[in-house]
Amino acid sequence: MAKIIISVAVTGAIHTPSMSDYLPITPQEIAEQSIAAAEAGAAIIHLHARDPKDGRPTPDPAVFMQFLPVIKQSTDAVINITTGGGLGMTVDERLAAPLQAKPEMCSLNMGSMNFNISGSAARIKQFKHEWERPYLEGTTDFIFRNTFKDIEQIVERLGKGHGTRFEFECYDVGHLYNLAHMLDRKVVEPPLFTQTIFGILGGVGAEPRNLLFMKETADRLFGKNYVWSVLAAGRNQMPFTTMAGLLGGNVRVGLEDSLWIGKGQQAKSNAEQVAKIRRILEELSLEIATPAEARQMLALKGGDLVGF
Repeated sequence: MAKIIISVAVTGAIHTPSMSDYLPITPQEIAEQSIAAAEAGAAIIHLHARDPKDGRPTPDPAVFMQFLPVIKQSTDAVINITTGGGLGMTVDERLAAPLQAKPEMCSLNMGSMNFNISGSAARIKQFKHEWERPYLEGTTDFIFRNTFKDIEQIVERLGKGHGTRFEFECYDVGHLYNLAHMLDRKVVEPPLFTQTIFGILGGVGAEPRNLLFMKETADRLFGKNYVWSVLAAGRNQMPFTTMAGLLGGNVRVGLEDSLWIGKGQQAKSNAEQVAKIRRILEELSLEIATPAEARQMLALKGGDLVGF
């Protein structure tokens, strides 16, 4: 079995400051937690940016540039920047930071989808900021947009324009077929880093049989042309990433995907989640990939060719 790549999604655009006091918000917090997660064993760091004043997601390249160079100077980890941005951002807004930063890797959702996180609002008694409740409750009427044209333009502008490769995020079986369509048309090139995602309302449910079916489908569609990874939301994070490791897959953890480290216990950092999944996998006699090994597995351009 190949060594396992651990990715960490440090802050995301889903959880709000009132959900956890440990969610990194400021550029300094994002940098510190990213570096600690890399030291704990993460080979890839997936990043969003937050407005340091109130924690809302921001596409502003100036905010990204407050933490990207710091992380690069302090760790050899692969830096992976979102192209999903935050709720309601246009495609151009979502691409502003990646086009300036020219990273080795970016996330790329493989389709449009309903994305409902409104249930989170009901569990919060008091919000820290006025924007949080409407942001969450508004997702009952929210569609995340990534049309076939959007996907092609993102690949053209970032991939072919700057040598960036992608973490193809697949929230449902249809997204795998969308990726296969792009591969058939040579819009994308292997190896495909395929992130199968479970437990988001609007996507495939977090059931073990779904994980097996998604892997079987990807195996059939891509054969040896892909590198498989798994993330699962909330309490499903550790069980699903453990299952992925046993099946020869790679894993993603982080506070973007789950705020928890155990039942009823919030994670105090991204590094805590990385350390836990690393410990589980190593106790199962599985080996963890270094950033250099991840670069080789995913055919990345190298950290010396980025724009920060």
